[in-house]
Amino acid sequence: MKDFAGKIAFITGGASGAGFGQAQIFSEAGMKVVIADIRQDHLDEAMEYFNGKGAAVHAIKLDVTDREATAAAADEVEKVFGAPPDLLVMTAGVNVFGPAEASTYDDYDWVVGVCFGGVVNGLVTFVPRMIKAGKGGHITATVSWGAFTAAAMVAPYTAAKAAVLNLLESYYHALKPYGIEVSALTPANIKSKIYETALNRPEHLQNTGYNVNEKTQEFLASIHEHGMEPRVLAQWLKEGIENGLFLIVPYPSGPRMVELELERFKHYASADGMKYLKEKAEQPPSEEQCKMMSEREGYEIKPGPRRIETSDSGFAKARSDLDWVDKSKKA
Repeated sequence: MKDFAGKIAFITGGASGAGFGQAQIFSEAGMKVVIADIRQDHLDEAMEYFNGKGAAVHAIKLDVTDREATAAAADEVEKVFGAPPDLLVMTAGVNVFGPAEASTYDDYDWVVGVCFGGVVNGLVTFVPRMIKAGKGGHITATVSWGAFTAAAMVAPYTAAKAAVLNLLESYYHALKPYGIEVSALTPANIKSKIYETALNRPEHLQNTGYNVNEKTQEFLASIHEHGMEPRVLAQWLKEGIENGLFLIVPYPSGPRMVELELERFKHYASADGMKYLKEKAEQPPSEEQCKMMSEREGYEIKPGPRRIETSDSGFAKARSDLDWVDKSKKA
């Protein structure tokens, strides 16, 4: 897709953070934009901005895990703008940090339900409508750099994101005959308020195995302050769509980052490789790795031993009453 003017975009998580940046950029490109978000206060703030611009933007309050509500949102798009979206952008996401072995069913049901289930609901709802409209189009999701990594303190999140990446690649091949392109956007640290989601998770999914409180979320907010500006990320997305990329890695060193990150898999497959990975894990990151980590995180990371300083927040720790998590074995 190279011509955006007059076309319709539907963006989940579109009222704040990365989604709001995407809504801005695609609106400025001449698109009619629907922003779907679970928080009414964010929708109100976003619409105040777009109304001030005189932009063709429509807001829908939506929980992406609700399939009936997603179908109703699809109906509303067609009622308001006269057709299914030409551009489907699935950005809604949640995250919470803690040891994998402390994870509960609720942690998985919440994080995977939104990050993976929300994308499934978007695809199953909108793809048939886009195909029947016969206009072609583009589908993308904010997959996250987490799709490439297996991080011990965000297991539900990275598992969900890896699943989304695989799913999108399947749709990339499946939808080619219909003229619908598919891409995966893989940012790391974004200047957003995703840290607020852990304090606003659904009542029926509150049983977490992680230490989550105002201090841990304030610490996480201090990390996101250094993240990529949402508008900058959205511009990377727009250019990636224009260039027909499947994998949109929003950094100058993007292709090399992916090459280095995925190299570990070939080492997992041999005894010598496993020995190499063990030795490598005991070494500080190289200058090249530090440069790339700095690009992803938004602040300078220098060669040498690396440790996340969490002060006294208890960030990414297990809930204190879990007697099977041995704190002496955790970093």
